[in-house]
Amino acid sequence: MNDIGEFALLLALATAIYGLVSYVMAVKGNRVDLYFSADKTPVIVFGCVFVSSAVLLRAFMINDFSLQYVWAYSNIELETFYKISSFWGGQKGSLLFWTLLLTAYTTIAYYQNKKKRLEVFPYAMCVCLSITIFFLLLLNFSTNPFERLPLPPEDGRGLNPLLQNYWMVIHPPTLYLGYVGFTIPFAFAMAALITKNLDDSWIRLTRKWTLVSWFFLCMGNLFGAQWAYVELGWGGYWAWDPVENAAFMPLLVATAYLHSVMIQERKDMMKVWNMSLILLTFVMTIFGTFITRSGLIQSVHTFDEATLGYYFLGFLFFVILCSAVMIIKRLSLLKSKNELDSFLSRESSFLFNNLLLLGIAFATFWGTIFPIISEAVRGVKITVGPPFYNQVNVPIGLALLALIGIGPLIAWRKASWGNLKKNFKLPVIAGLIGGAILFPIVPLNSKAELFTYATFILCIFVMVCILSEFYKGAMARMQLNKEPFVKALGILIWKNKRRYGGYLVHIGVVCIFAGIAGSQAYSVHTEKLLKIGETLEIRDYTLRHKDLKAIQQTDIKTRIIALLEVEKDGKVIYVSKPEKEIYKGQNQPVSEVALHSTWKEDLYVILADYREDMSITIKVYVNPMVSWLWKGGLIIAIGTLIAMWPDRLERRRRLERMKKQELAFSPAQE
Repeated sequence: MNDIGEFALLLALATAIYGLVSYVMAVKGNRVDLYFSADKTPVIVFGCVFVSSAVLLRAFMINDFSLQYVWAYSNIELETFYKISSFWGGQKGSLLFWTLLLTAYTTIAYYQNKKKRLEVFPYAMCVCLSITIFFLLLLNFSTNPFERLPLPPEDGRGLNPLLQNYWMVIHPPTLYLGYVGFTIPFAFAMAALITKNLDDSWIRLTRKWTLVSWFFLCMGNLFGAQWAYVELGWGGYWAWDPVENAAFMPLLVATAYLHSVMIQERKDMMKVWNMSLILLTFVMTIFGTFITRSGLIQSVHTFDEATLGYYFLGFLFFVILCSAVMIIKRLSLLKSKNELDSFLSRESSFLFNNLLLLGIAFATFWGTIFPIISEAVRGVKITVGPPFYNQVNVPIGLALLALIGIGPLIAWRKASWGNLKKNFKLPVIAGLIGGAILFPIVPLNSKAELFTYATFILCIFVMVCILSEFYKGAMARMQLNKEPFVKALGILIWKNKRRYGGYLVHIGVVCIFAGIAGSQAYSVHTEKLLKIGETLEIRDYTLRHKDLKAIQQTDIKTRIIALLEVEKDGKVIYVSKPEKEIYKGQNQPVSEVALHSTWKEDLYVILADYREDMSITIKVYVNPMVSWLWKGGLIIAIGTLIAMWPDRLERRRRLERMKKQELAFSPAQE
């Protein structure tokens, strides 16, 4: 079976190369025979990669340790759930998984567009196949997941205990679905540049692709933060780690793109800007992969055998060069037909929004690559820590938060002072009242606490701005159709999915801003050695050490569990059970955090150490408002799904536009 998987990868590579050459010759020479010959190659390539992936997954399921990759990331005792995640737990398997998603996405795009006879379609397939060829070359000749061991061992080395966590099972696939998904918008953007079809048709073709990819990338970042929070045992969820940054940067650029395309669709402006943003988003996804696989930066997220840096660096420069050359060649065709009428307009707010997003992305990029640059120039690797990112990004983030509220309420083209006073009177008053209420409650003893106070005021301002849009729309519908408020609101959202889905996403973002501000500024922690019966106090909580147990769960896993009674206001509210997990053959035990979460705060307990006399050292954190991050993520997910939900009216309009298009490339008519 392993030979079949290896052969399938070779066949996929040969088919992809044949498809690329045939597509290029077909569009250049108007060769109908070659076009139809290449027509099914994306599907065949996906089928081959799927077979190869199935074979590798089977090897994990049957404990086939003749494969070096299976031996390195699995063992007999590993649960089936984690054997599946072992598939993408290392470099070779994750690269195969990336290629599987890439070919699957290409196949879906193929079936979506093959009957539309669009001029850009074969060029987009060429771009997708070119990218696929790069990954298949790596899989076949550099990181072959079917590499054999000369003497197959009886058992494997096992999966890193840190990866044996629910969130780490779903985090990488979700992130990859976002990363890889941006290949399709990139391919159609490049195809539009090649064919000179630079109206907004390519944007409409890829709108859902961009939303889906943005959704998965956003959820992937949040799932990663959740994993770091519950598994790494350091009390936080985001450390500005280089690999975290690498996943964050394409999300920022893609968010800027999603906002600015609305200006192009409505005003036929910012064509260069939008084209650059979508190409830059794809570049950032490749850069993130380079960081993870280069071995140049040490991180808990990087692969142990990260040796592909030069390949990805070369590919990254090739993509940047091609993108830059194509934009420069088409600059005259990308000129906007309209200009900004006023700085006080919705168009300007979108532009400022994009500049701020790119500002955060650039600051994050600079902090990520600075250790590499410092080592190359001075021979000393200077690490950039959270203080740098917080100092630069927090003020920019506050301005961005304000624009989230300003954008929906300010008028298009040019806002009058009357319009501004009418729309912003209530939100400004609400923000001031909220600030006055919070002033005696929240501490204001440091710069961080002042920023947090400003964040809370802005969150109130923005939330009132957004909710007023829902209220005004629902009230207008109530008066027009004599409907109850709840029904009017539901129909309003359903008939304007893209607009109000976007507003829900903004509400989720506000919750995340509030959660980050509260948890970063007001978190407290302590550490103490406790004997049986002794207590530790932190804020309103008292933790009493009751017992310490050792449980032999499997032949290779032992659990050391501390039992701590948690009291609040003189009452025992629950028993906290932080633990250490000790794995046979692993040097370091793994902490399992005990977490008690409410909307107000999290009680976060870590078993730091234990002794034979049953005394323990525990670290305890009280982290306010962390749950607001996860609830904000849920609201973002709901809003994005609403915005992506198929709209029959929009579909009808799209079909009518397609019928009016003149088809410059149509082999079927030859």
